[in-house]
Amino acid sequence: MFFEAVVIGILCYLGALSTPWLLGLTGGWYTLSRPLVSGMLVGIVLGDIQTGIMVGVAVQAVYIAMVTPGGSMPADLNFVAYPAVALGIMSGQGVEVAVAIAATIGIAGTIIFNFMMVLNSYWNHRADLSVDDGDDKGVYMNTAIYPQITNFLMRFIPTFIAVYFGNQYIEGFMASLPDLVINTMTVLGGILPAVGIAILLKQIIKESSMLIYFLVGFVGIVFLNLNMVGLVMIGALFALLHYNYKPDPQPTAVTPNQVMDDDEDEF
Repeated sequence: MFFEAVVIGILCYLGALSTPWLLGLTGGWYTLSRPLVSGMLVGIVLGDIQTGIMVGVAVQAVYIAMVTPGGSMPADLNFVAYPAVALGIMSGQGVEVAVAIAATIGIAGTIIFNFMMVLNSYWNHRADLSVDDGDDKGVYMNTAIYPQITNFLMRFIPTFIAVYFGNQYIEGFMASLPDLVINTMTVLGGILPAVGIAILLKQIIKESSMLIYFLVGFVGIVFLNLNMVGLVMIGALFALLHYNYKPDPQPTAVTPNQVMDDDEDEF
């Protein structure tokens, strides 16, 4: 597992929030760190693409509505995308258990992320001193190179340890757990994707009547057994109808006082 652990560790670093090498956030954080993408990549590395994609899709549903305002993260999606997905695949206990493992590691990953931010404040201080001394090279090293070395170590080392040593112990550890614990993790792992979808719906639905579109999709999948291609075509049709035939907003009545205020503003 040495080669696999090294590759997954490098992918984890390349997809980190503060790694600039893959078109900045576009290729790294917003592409490589999406579990939908990382599940396939980790599956290729571990030799089980099908399980990797299935785990990635399930984990992606949990974090589909997660935002990181100002770098504040409720869970470290980067650690979810790589060491957590890898351990979920290697556990061999199914997608639901893999989702529960990913959620646990994602929360623990915020500790490492916050510790890295504390370390980067030291490089900031060093950069300020270099500015005062007129040391251009010192400014460059303390703002571009040293923080990236810190970022690499904080991403690569935990991921490498989790994948390299986890492969030896994860299967035995999962096999030693009581059935009650496994069943509990399975239930929680099945609920978490629904929670992620619910958070997303709460963010994007402006009117409660729009929930009917979601329910139509639910009926199409559960009762009509449509595949994703057919459901996307129906969704595109509903989007077109909603866009073309939604009622125009009613014009608001203009009072004489508003007319006078507009005239004064123009003057």
